[in-house]
Amino acid sequence: MENTVRLRDVETADLEAFLAYEHDPEAVRRSRFPPREREAFMAHWTSKVLGDPANLVQTVVVDGATAGNIVAWWEGERRYIGYWLGRPYWGRGIGTRALTAFLELETARPLYADPAAGNTGSVRLLEKCGFVATGTVLYGENEHVVLVLGGGA
Repeated sequence: MENTVRLRDVETADLEAFLAYEHDPEAVRRSRFPPREREAFMAHWTSKVLGDPANLVQTVVVDGATAGNIVAWWEGERRYIGYWLGRPYWGRGIGTRALTAFLELETARPLYADPAAGNTGSVRLLEKCGFVATGTVLYGENEHVVLVLGGGA
């Protein structure tokens, strides 16, 4: 396998892969993000993710296969990014290459991310791409690290 990584616009067929990746038990454990049932997942992606023209949404493709997604969106005055890769694509440098390419497309700065504190792989990925940890925040009982690219507080 060559591990050729590229980004492209999301296609409807990608959503099935995204749903499966969101339901991976190890991904749920690391992200501290509860998976949505199929109908709620599809409604969220159709209306809130793909339906908002202010969002930048890309599918991560590895050797022709849908490997995951990266999204940038606004929350109030802050621009956030989030991503989700399927477990077969973890630990191979794919996330770093995909996020690096995404950051060439998404030029808003500062840019924020807030992975679960225990998700060391995600925190490391963001730091490799220039994000700096600025503190933590609680979502329910789960602590998340706030990272910023390009300044800001």
